[in-house]
Amino acid sequence: MKVSIITVCLNSSETIENTIKSILSQDYNDIEYIVIDGGSQDSTLEVLARYENQITKLVSEPDKGIYNAMNKGIKLTTGHIVGFLNADDFYASETIISQVVTSIQQNNYGALYGDILYVDQTDINKVVRYWQAGKYTKGAFRSGWVIPHPTFFCKKRFFEEFGYFNEDFQVAADFELMLRFIEKHQIKVGYMPQVLVKMRRGGKANVLRGIIRGNKEIIRSFRLNNLNISPLFFIHKPIIKIRQFFIRPGKSEEF
Repeated sequence: MKVSIITVCLNSSETIENTIKSILSQDYNDIEYIVIDGGSQDSTLEVLARYENQITKLVSEPDKGIYNAMNKGIKLTTGHIVGFLNADDFYASETIISQVVTSIQQNNYGALYGDILYVDQTDINKVVRYWQAGKYTKGAFRSGWVIPHPTFFCKKRFFEEFGYFNEDFQVAADFELMLRFIEKHQIKVGYMPQVLVKMRRGGKANVLRGIIRGNKEIIRSFRLNNLNISPLFFIHKPIIKIRQFFIRPGKSEEF
């Protein structure tokens, strides 16, 4: 079963090599690696050039935002399973992809996700936040539960059947897509109770303006998919997030 991994990047020369190495070091052999660069002006392309024989497809051109870039990547994939690993992220161990494929095959999942560690921007061994996603239950999205998108692996056929990322969204298109796939269309989704991805702390949605825009887009996501949102959504969501700063995984794999 071929797995397509998409990396979206822009001026990511300081971190992207770590991302590339974490993919190339996976013990699963059937991986298609696609990189969508937004027209970097730093040395990102020089770093990518060092791995040109190991990157299946590379596109470097201006885009209309991260979700436009992700959609470009999806359309280029030929794998059965699609996953995303952006330029600030890396897999928690060399066996992540093989474990994901085994779980999807054995349980006939349409999609699968796991936990994520936020680490310090410069010291990747320093844990800042642990996002323990937990098992999905029907209706969970409506009460403030969210899947960490970098850990989300999904069969390609569902993108073709239910659509790609909504490019009208600037912050929460990943939330809207997973809401649409899982809550609306009820694809079978599995949970791996372990850290799959480590992410350097940062990102657009972490600043105040991004949070406000993201919350507005979340409300819009429910409306677009004809789903009800709980009045407690925006109370539960920050409580869940605050908890993530105080818990730690029992045993964290080190990349």
